Amino acid sequence: MSQTVVITGASAGIGRATARLFAERGANVVLLARGTTGLDATAADVEVRGGRALTVPTDVADHAQVESAAQAAEEAFGPIDIWVNNGFVSVFAPFTEIEPDEYRRVTDVTYRGFVHGTRAALRRMLPRDRGTIVQVGSALGERSVPLQSAYCGAKHAINGFTSALRTELLHQGSGVNVTLVKMPAVNTPQFSWVLSRLPGHPQPVAPIYQPEVAARALVHAADHPRRKQYAVGASTMATVLANKLAPALLDRYLARTGFDSQQTGESAPADRPSNLWEPADGKDGHDYGTHGIFDEHSAARSPLTTLARHPAPVAGGLLGAALGAAVLTRTALRRRGGR
Repeated sequence: MSQTVVITGASAGIGRATARLFAERGANVVLLARGTTGLDATAADVEVRGGRALTVPTDVADHAQVESAAQAAEEAFGPIDIWVNNGFVSVFAPFTEIEPDEYRRVTDVTYRGFVHGTRAALRRMLPRDRGTIVQVGSALGERSVPLQSAYCGAKHAINGFTSALRTELLHQGSGVNVTLVKMPAVNTPQFSWVLSRLPGHPQPVAPIYQPEVAARALVHAADHPRRKQYAVGASTMATVLANKLAPALLDRYLARTGFDSQQTGESAPADRPSNLWEPADGKDGHDYGTHGIFDEHSAARSPLTTLARHPAPVAGGLLGAALGAAVLTRTALRRRGGR
């Protein structure tokens, strides 16, 4: 029987790329997001790839809407097998330039949206004693950067929430699994619609990966949820290790480089869209697609995807490479820090 998969933030970027992969194996894919233009386009992607699609316009900050979407999913396709929490919003600005209601909005969507999705999934999975919840995390949930305090705080919260939930499920001996996938910088449309108060156009910090790299990792994690977490991209592994080895030096390094590295040399257009309060595609009717504007600088493959699929043969080599990268990073930080 076909799996039933629910994906939040499914109208573009990682969510859309993930929906396409599940569709290629004939899954029933329930698509949640606010913007109907992107949702309809993603549904067309799913159908043409052999899956069945259901679009449910949903603001994940509203628990009632998420619960209603879960009910609609099971009425259309039967029991939910996999729930992918992916939806988010953000603000690029120094903390003192983010208004309290904007900070609350980021938290409501990016953190509490995951809580709402997890609760709706568990209400249905726990009585059946089966199902998988996949949380889309971030390297920034381990190591914060300047200008993204609201997003980093939400991703840290997701890590803590997921760890607590996992131990509760283990205590209960539940057959429901929850796993977390930590993402690197990904070339999604968010950099064209995120609310930004930076003088330059927002950009991801290199190395950048294409959304399909993230999608392959999410599908694999859904198929192999026993591992509590996955790291996508060598940069994610190196970031986590470097933060453990030299956090104070990394603070100083990011203080010097973190502002310029998150902006291009081009000025941000005065009329650029923002999706914080309303979906960007709802304002202009434009389908933003899967990729952002940084295709020329983005990698289509990641060695850690191989690690996730074939851990035994390559784990030692990749772990050694990641450790080596962390040591080199620490050395570079010391030199740049004048030590």
